[in-house]
Amino acid sequence: MIDLKQLEVWFITGSQHLYGEETLKKVAEHSQAIAKSLNDEKEISVSVIFKPIVTTPEEILSVCKEVNASENCIGVITWMHTFSPAKMWINGLKILQKPLLHLHTQFNRDIPWNDIDMDFMNLNQSAHGDREFGFMVSRLRMNRKVVVGYWKEESTILQIDVWARAAAAWHDWQGAKFVRFGDNMRYVAVTDGDKVEAEYKFGFSVNTHGIGDLVKVINDISDADVDTLIEEYENAYTLSASLQKKGKQHQSLKDAARIELGLKIFLEDGNYKGFTDTFEDLHGMMQLPGIAAQRMMQAGYGFAGEGDWKTVALVRAMKVMGSGLQGGNSFMEDYTYHFEPNNEMVLGAHMLEICSSIADGKPSCEIHPLGIGGKADPVRLVFNVAEGEAINASVIDMGNRFRLLVNEVHAIKPKHELPKLPVARVLWKPMPDMKTGCAAWIYAGGAHHTCFSQNLTAEHLEDFASMANIEFVLINEHTNLHQLKNELRWNEVYYRV
Repeated sequence: MIDLKQLEVWFITGSQHLYGEETLKKVAEHSQAIAKSLNDEKEISVSVIFKPIVTTPEEILSVCKEVNASENCIGVITWMHTFSPAKMWINGLKILQKPLLHLHTQFNRDIPWNDIDMDFMNLNQSAHGDREFGFMVSRLRMNRKVVVGYWKEESTILQIDVWARAAAAWHDWQGAKFVRFGDNMRYVAVTDGDKVEAEYKFGFSVNTHGIGDLVKVINDISDADVDTLIEEYENAYTLSASLQKKGKQHQSLKDAARIELGLKIFLEDGNYKGFTDTFEDLHGMMQLPGIAAQRMMQAGYGFAGEGDWKTVALVRAMKVMGSGLQGGNSFMEDYTYHFEPNNEMVLGAHMLEICSSIADGKPSCEIHPLGIGGKADPVRLVFNVAEGEAINASVIDMGNRFRLLVNEVHAIKPKHELPKLPVARVLWKPMPDMKTGCAAWIYAGGAHHTCFSQNLTAEHLEDFASMANIEFVLINEHTNLHQLKNELRWNEVYYRV
């Protein structure tokens, strides 16, 4: 995965010359102190870079041009320490192409009751300076995140990091390449979409390679490299007896390792950040990539099955957002239901490809018949997923817009063994309850493919949707079906105006 600390967020403070040079020196001093404190915070995943204060339209326009041109700058934090007349910001904001966070704070936490005078008031007036700036951003109809609070408070710091992680994922999408081996699964609607519109809207491209292009690379992998990777498997997982060196299906493990190595080379050589395949197009391959897809996701690549390129991109984005956080992110599918009264839940799984970053304990490396695709039995990692709060997210092409749909869920530790289910799996309870959550998902047109996350929150995805300027729909403990259906109707009108 990428090192988020290599990415920069620029801290830009607005003021004016009305208050004199001594006040401006104090503004710069305070701004530097805040930027340094945020940069030193272990809870903030990116680098926060102080930029000289801006006091004129020319300075503001110049720094916004620098922001756009910088490869490492992924967004801007603005703060108005004093009163910064917002007409100065028009031309700079008009050209700003990167995410914006408006930090509404002040240098001092408390009012100095015994010492406060007009000099103090002239210096510390973000309470109305930020409102002036905020009006202009709203007047220009710009998306941004507003964080309110003292800059040393944990809640303020955590909100900034949520936004920064979303900005890192948005930055990662710009110019990203995803590869599709074969086409979409036949006749399936929700996993397909407008790739031209997606490239225009999101900045990433999706292009197809025939499976033969991948097979050629796979066939060139050396036996020595395969043996080295199998040693890694032996150390990382519990190998079933039939896959061990003297086992009758050890050759299948070699075939799986060869597929992984070829896939890795193909993605690296093409500078791809994710891929999708389909069991309907495996010509020339011995087995469907199972452990290969799982381990490539573990390494940070996006993946989804059956040609679902939108979920590939979303998995990659959520892996970038979650980089360095405890827990993982994985391609997921709502597979089957448990309708026991007062204990309803969803069993999430896929044929093979669930990322081991979400595994509870050491995965087992196994081989079983797939029953679909007409190929040799594929090798895969089998495991349960830890309980705890999580989210499921899905990107949907609604024809006139993209929708990002999120359901907050609670993962449940299985109370029963699943001895005959030969895939990775997770049980969860959708919020606010099974009937409401599933109905809301269906009303919103949610896909059966998602990205399941243990370490992100709905706030991360809401910030990301704002940066992408797409619709965001949340299903959580407060969801009411009547209100949700009205929200969807109102959104439909909004996006047709």
